Amino acid sequence: MSLETILPPERILFSVPGGSKKRVLEFFSTFIAQNTPSLDSQEVFSRLIGRERLGSTGIGNGVAIPHARSPHCKTPIAGFLKLAEPVDFDAIDGEPVDLVFVLLVPEEAEDAHLALLAQVAGVMNDAETRSGLRKSASQRELHERLIEAIRRPG
Repeated sequence: MSLETILPPERILFSVPGGSKKRVLEFFSTFIAQNTPSLDSQEVFSRLIGRERLGSTGIGNGVAIPHARSPHCKTPIAGFLKLAEPVDFDAIDGEPVDLVFVLLVPEEAEDAHLALLAQVAGVMNDAETRSGLRKSASQRELHERLIEAIRRPG
């Protein structure tokens, strides 16, 4: 399963209001529940926050990859948020985060979950990709750059 297939253009969000890690996760939870009838925003939020309590998903360089499993998630779901302003995400390098790649996977999707996380990390670890995403001036440009980065052979 590729990231591209689980990340439709309407789930790549441009200039999302930040505020705090909690607000960003609440925003995404509400957004994804509105677009996915089987998901409940409170349940998604509590799973994402629960995962953050185990350790921040801020991987450094202004990037976070919040992720969680959900019994109501039939297939993996991804979302990407470019924040209007960086927020403190308790990232490993202490830097604020402005690029957030969210991943929800079915409860039992062990291998798929790890493979997708590895794909996301691979894409987001590329300095050129991060720079291009940050320079994007519209949702369309952000989508094009992200999909291009996902398609690039690792």
